[in-house]
Amino acid sequence: MVNTSLQLISFTCAVTGWVMAIAVTALPQWKVTAFIGSNILTSEIVWEGIWMNCVYQTTGQMQCKTYDSMLSLPADIQAARALMCLAIFLGWLSCTVSCCGMKCTTCAGDDRQAKAAIALCGGVLFILTGLCVLVPVSWTANTVIRDFYNPAVPVVHKRELGQAIYLGWAAAVILMLSGSVLSSTCPQGDRRAYRRGYMGRSFANTRPSFPEPPKPISTSSLPLKEYV
Repeated sequence: MVNTSLQLISFTCAVTGWVMAIAVTALPQWKVTAFIGSNILTSEIVWEGIWMNCVYQTTGQMQCKTYDSMLSLPADIQAARALMCLAIFLGWLSCTVSCCGMKCTTCAGDDRQAKAAIALCGGVLFILTGLCVLVPVSWTANTVIRDFYNPAVPVVHKRELGQAIYLGWAAAVILMLSGSVLSSTCPQGDRRAYRRGYMGRSFANTRPSFPEPPKPISTSSLPLKEYV
């Protein structure tokens, strides 16, 4: 019962992390304007994502423009596009596989070993999904921090970490932790099944004990009848 509850909780958290990864992919707040030095203009805030650039004004208006050419983009943005799309696909595949391997579903029948193996594969896929989210987010954060402290970069072009970076880190941690918990709840069923099978084989291989033959009844203990 506890094992089933852990599976449900970890699966719910993993799906939540997958939805967060989708939001990170769509959000443009990967890089935001840094207000440092003589750059004190606060009427506009520039957002840079992996798909578009947006200019947000204090009046509430926002203008976004997608990138014209993919080949002219930096290497970190190109890798972020590919890895985030791969993470979304792996997340969908992980949800499908994990649903088939959970104990509360009827997939794979009553074969506990097959369901445990399927759930283990789902947990590993969730971990891979978290890694695919963690790599581009960390790479982009490293680029932003490196350019921020680089004196050769103009102040106008310096950026800070946006909200999407922190959301991506949270999604990666949730996905990897949920995948680890989902994977750790599966081998216990296999060990119990193996233990039951081993005990069954041990009893089957023991030499059968035959019942002892009946002992003759001694007449010494019976009362003797007197005959006239």
